[in-house]
Amino acid sequence: MRSRPHIELDSPSPEAIDGRHIRALSFQAVRMEYLAKVAPDGAGRRALVVGGGRGLPAAGLARLGYRVTAVDPSPVATAYARAAHERDGLVIAGEVADAGELPFADGEFDLAYYADTFEITADLDRVLAHAARILRPGGTLVYDTVNRTPLSRLIYLGAFQAIPATRIMPPHRYAATRLRTPAELTAALARHGLHNRDICDFKPRDPRTLIRAILARRAGRITDDEIPPLVDFVLAPTARPVVTYLGHARKSGVGARS
Repeated sequence: MRSRPHIELDSPSPEAIDGRHIRALSFQAVRMEYLAKVAPDGAGRRALVVGGGRGLPAAGLARLGYRVTAVDPSPVATAYARAAHERDGLVIAGEVADAGELPFADGEFDLAYYADTFEITADLDRVLAHAARILRPGGTLVYDTVNRTPLSRLIYLGAFQAIPATRIMPPHRYAATRLRTPAELTAALARHGLHNRDICDFKPRDPRTLIRAILARRAGRITDDEIPPLVDFVLAPTARPVVTYLGHARKSGVGARS
C-alpha cells in the first residue's frame, strides 16, 4: 500500500512534496517573461528578491543583468538557493530575512520583486512600507499574487491545502483574508507611494493539466522538474485575473533610470 505523501515546505527530503517549490517552478517562465517586458535592462542596477525560495527568481534577474540580493524567511531554502547559484556561476547575495523586517538601507534598490509573499502575509501594509523604503525614488516593484475569487478559494484554500487527494501545501498556508483583489492591492500600494502601472493575469494554458500534474507528482510518477512543461503557464494580459496575477508599481519621485 502506498504511503501518504509527505507535505513539507523547504524540506531537505527528496520524498517531501514542497508546494512552494512546485509553484516556483511552474511560475518561473511567466515571471521572467513579465520581468523582461517591464524591467528588461538590469545593467548596473540593484535588485532585491523577497520570498526567493530556492533561488529561481533571483537567478532569472541575474541573467537579465541585475546585481541581485535575495531574502527568504527559510534558512533551508536560502541554503538551497546559495548552492544552486554557486553551481550555476551566478553571484547573488542571499540572506535570511522576513518581508516585514528587511535589513537594508533606504533607497538601496532600483527593483524589488516580491514572490510568494503578498498572499501569505497578514500585515500587507508593513510589508509594503518596507518595499517603499528600500526602493529608490522612481524604482519599480514587481509582484505576483493570488486574487480572491470563488475559483481561487477553491484552488488555494481547497485543492492545494485541504483536499487530501490534491494537497501540496501545509494547512493554513493560505487564508481568504490574505488573498487580495487587484483593486485592494492597488489601494494598498498607493498608501505607501507605490503607484500601480499594470495588472496581468497568468494561468495554465489548459487548467486540467495542473490537476493531472499534481496527481502525478503526489503518486511519484513525475519529478518536480517535469511539472512546468506539463502545466505550461502563460501570460494573459487582456484577461480579467481570476486566480493568479502579476503586476508592477512605481515609487513616487525620480532618480532611477526608467
